[in-house]
Amino acid sequence: MMNSNGGDVKAVTIIFRDVEYDIREYGAIGDGKTSNTIAINQAIEECAAEGGGTVKIPAGIWLTGPIRLKSNITLYLEDGATILFSKNIEEYPLIYSSFEGKQVVRCQSPLDAEDVVNVSIIGNGIFDGSGDAWRPVKKFKMTDFQWSQLIQSSGVIDKEQEIWWPSEGALEGSKAVARLEQKGSKDIEEYQKYKHFLRPNMVSFRKSKDILIDGPTFQNSPAWCIHPWLCENVTIRNIVVKNPWYSQNGDGLDLESCKGANVENCTFDVGDDAICLKSGKDEEGRRLATPCENITIKNCKVYSGHGGFVIGSEMSGGVRNVKITDCTFFGTDTGLRFKSTRGRGGIVEDIVVDNIKMVGIKNEAIVFHMFYELTEDEIKKNIAFSDETPIFRDITIQNITCSGAKRAILLKGLPEKPLQNLLFKDIYIKAKYGIYGSNVHNTDFSNVEVDVLLGNPFELEDCQGVTRR
Repeated sequence: MMNSNGGDVKAVTIIFRDVEYDIREYGAIGDGKTSNTIAINQAIEECAAEGGGTVKIPAGIWLTGPIRLKSNITLYLEDGATILFSKNIEEYPLIYSSFEGKQVVRCQSPLDAEDVVNVSIIGNGIFDGSGDAWRPVKKFKMTDFQWSQLIQSSGVIDKEQEIWWPSEGALEGSKAVARLEQKGSKDIEEYQKYKHFLRPNMVSFRKSKDILIDGPTFQNSPAWCIHPWLCENVTIRNIVVKNPWYSQNGDGLDLESCKGANVENCTFDVGDDAICLKSGKDEEGRRLATPCENITIKNCKVYSGHGGFVIGSEMSGGVRNVKITDCTFFGTDTGLRFKSTRGRGGIVEDIVVDNIKMVGIKNEAIVFHMFYELTEDEIKKNIAFSDETPIFRDITIQNITCSGAKRAILLKGLPEKPLQNLLFKDIYIKAKYGIYGSNVHNTDFSNVEVDVLLGNPFELEDCQGVTRR
């Protein structure tokens, strides 16, 4: 665990029975066309029933539906092994799961686990989620040629001619599911018609403990790629996560309400936030009241993503005691991204960001935005401080180098609760625009240099106790 003075989280060490279960012995065929759903899950079931061990996936292309992980199991992918998840939506039953900060009905994840302990996913193979069969695509993310090819292939387009959906059910579900959730429906049968809209996260661990993911490549996820929720003692290392840059909700890693996690030597090239910490959304997240805490992230690379390292916007249970070090971001939309909004509540505190290098950031190298997804009218409202007000405080960002960004640093706190006790130290950023801050209190800029093309390098509005040294 990370202690109060910022010590590292210890990596998970899991000991398994030295027994191997080869999926070929259960009838699996790695020809890329034979369904192996039954064979792979039988191997896992038998391995778990006999006390655990290693389920081996040899070299080959193994077509399968969802894989249900059990306690005391190592899922080992040999070099040259590809798990190709089926595009047949009917193979993924609806279950109660978690997505975007709420407990909701979703399709079962391709790699799915709940209430398990001592599970590892290792090896140099590939998991492919066949996400193109699930995801909507927005026109503005395509070239004209790509859009033309897409709409001629299959699927349907919304009436505004702006979003392609893989099926009529997926299109209808975009509004129908919201109505079902608004009325509080927990009846899975009511959602069946729209299951194509209810695309799963690719890897889902829920309420589990002692998890190790080491080595594989995870690509082409239907939604978020790797999502541990309410988990303890998680180690993720030496993996590659790839989603198309245009993939809707194509996050790389979302640690949500997890206690004790170590992420290192990983590479992300994704379509949304790359490495993200969350803890539930709004009232439901505050009621669950389980922070994401004791997290270390180091030696990671991000090539594409809305943010390289992100906290929020679903952070209503809080995020605390986090250290991210020695990472590099190449061409991400933003570099270090902290986001929330009115209604969330929650406290983000005791965060240390150290030795981050960035190149070619499209927007802000560092951004704190507490008005996430609010309209201009909503932003202008006078709101009193309450338990729905997010709090970001006691955050250190140091040893940062950024060669190229649209804006160096953007700090937008709330009038009812400004950002407070931030330290920016030993930072050099070359950007088109400089530092802008509003509603920031008790913040120190120490040896911060911004090389700007336009405007003032440093602008503040409605700030108190801000020092520059």
